[in-house]
Amino acid sequence: MSQVFSDGVVARATEEINSNPPSRRHAENILPHRHKVASPPRQTLFQEFKQNFNETFFSDDPFGKFKNQKGSRKFILGLESIFPIFEWGRGYNFKSFKGDLIAGLTIASLCIPQDIAYAKLANLEPQYALYTSFVAPLVYAFMGSSRDIAIGPVAVVSLLLGTLLTDEIPNFKSHEYLRLAFTATFFAGITQMALGLLRLGFLIDFLSHAAIVGFMAGAAVTIALQQLKGFLGIKNFTKKTDIISVMRSVFSAAHHGWNWETILIGVSFLAFLLTTKYIAKKKKNLFWVAAISPMICVIVSTFSVYITRADKKGVAIVKHIEDGVNPISVDEIFFSGKYLSAGIRIGLISGMVALTEAVAIGRTFAAMKDYSLDGNREMVALGTMNVIGSMTSCYVATGSFSRSAVNYMAGCKTTVSNIVMSIVLLLTLLVITPLFKYTPNAVLASIIIAAVMSLVDIKAAVLLWKVDKFDFLACMGAFFGVIFQSVEIGLLIAVAISFAKILLQVTRPKTAVLGKLPGTSVYRNVLQYPKAAQVPGMLIVRVDSAIYFSNSNYIKDRILKWLTDEEAQRTASEFASIQYLIVEMSPVTDIDTSGIHALEDLLKSLKKKDVQLLVANPGPIVIEKLHASELSGVIGEDKIFLTVGDAVATFGPKGVDS
Repeated sequence: MSQVFSDGVVARATEEINSNPPSRRHAENILPHRHKVASPPRQTLFQEFKQNFNETFFSDDPFGKFKNQKGSRKFILGLESIFPIFEWGRGYNFKSFKGDLIAGLTIASLCIPQDIAYAKLANLEPQYALYTSFVAPLVYAFMGSSRDIAIGPVAVVSLLLGTLLTDEIPNFKSHEYLRLAFTATFFAGITQMALGLLRLGFLIDFLSHAAIVGFMAGAAVTIALQQLKGFLGIKNFTKKTDIISVMRSVFSAAHHGWNWETILIGVSFLAFLLTTKYIAKKKKNLFWVAAISPMICVIVSTFSVYITRADKKGVAIVKHIEDGVNPISVDEIFFSGKYLSAGIRIGLISGMVALTEAVAIGRTFAAMKDYSLDGNREMVALGTMNVIGSMTSCYVATGSFSRSAVNYMAGCKTTVSNIVMSIVLLLTLLVITPLFKYTPNAVLASIIIAAVMSLVDIKAAVLLWKVDKFDFLACMGAFFGVIFQSVEIGLLIAVAISFAKILLQVTRPKTAVLGKLPGTSVYRNVLQYPKAAQVPGMLIVRVDSAIYFSNSNYIKDRILKWLTDEEAQRTASEFASIQYLIVEMSPVTDIDTSGIHALEDLLKSLKKKDVQLLVANPGPIVIEKLHASELSGVIGEDKIFLTVGDAVATFGPKGVDS
């Protein structure tokens, strides 16, 4: 049993409890200046609804800056809210442009080879990824609020999109496949815009950090395994993404399907890329070495294949990339027909994943530079970007962590770095694309493998194991779901485990028995503070959650279980029996009708045991509902206290709370 007061105190307390009736002790111990629990000012139904609505959807008070402003000023503020570039653009100077120019050129050199590689993950022609990196960053630069995020195709979303699209249309070379990709991009943008405009950005927080860590790591492994086709020069490769099917396909081609020239190219440039990443990691001022290394790999390998004509010896190459600016693709989107529902479903899934990644990246760099990031504005910007992209031959774009990190390290100041990158991509589309004809696929595979390795965060997984085993389970569930089944199954497991954790915490909240710390008037959990002594004749239980229909019966049963166990232990130790149960309600932020009924049932059970219920520190919402249900009168207004100390001083033995 947890510690009780010293023998002398216990003896005096037990004698007093046995000799004095509760009413007499109550009268003797009342202190004249003890505060009562106050009820909040009464509100009308409309006022209460308005307050809750604003707190849920407009906690950041987005319309506050429009108050007491003239019409012209309101128009300017509204324009700045939609296009933040007009807000910070007034103070833009040459020094900022210099930083943005260097950063933009640096990330452009990184994104061009990555785009060509990522397009293969989505089973699209390379030019569509280049189109995406031209249009999407340009739109985001005018509407986005993050100064550091670099926009474009990313590995995880490309793989997810390619997997979901091929499930609907296996022939990815067909025109319907391309149209479905544009349709999915359109509805991904609509989803993102809707979440931002309806102020529903909090929904993406339901995908926990642990689930994201596992999902990203699993996607990285899956992406890397998919690159073995180009890395080893295998022609007949499985279309499945699970690790068993991929490894079976790899080893079945070992004797006759591997190309040693391709392997040599892949291994050599992968070693070079990993070396440059290691150098950049060790010496932060050499970040640019890793940033330009993919472009160096593309240039050197393309030139080498061209002069040696290695493509004649079985080395697979890119062959052809269409040049020119993005063609309009509005007419290609399915607004009706059998693929409309598939486009909506794929767009919803890919849009949510893309949004989660972008917001996480934006928040990371905003915290590093100490500026605020408007999540709902970001969602509108990303959604608009993808809607416009779907109409200009682009597929789903989002923030890239590797490019954003390079953008940050290169000294970007604003989103102008995205504009610079976009201009470089435009020049590439107009002039340079024919030069990529002889780029070997093995180099593109090496670039992807090197890029996705950073998505496997072992340190984060170890920390999850140390801090929260359930979080680690969520991480591993998402990870194994992706690599052994598919990306969408892994995502489903990640979401399911995240919701399971929320449900578990809501339906099975913590309760704790409290005791008084020696020499203080502070009451704390006796398990956390073994020296905290319980009060003779009293049991103090704290409820660490709101009381709702989903947990009210559990909380009631748990409190009665504490009472039964403590009563048995105290009786066996010849201590005073429990006559008062104090429920400490500081953490209880709300209570519904089921919670009220549970307290009524608890009160009935306590009366049968001849135990009185005392309530300590109910919050404003709780005390208001106790009054509204008239339960406060049933409990007794004189038995509802501001603190546990007040309850103990009033009904407990003399000298205990002094």
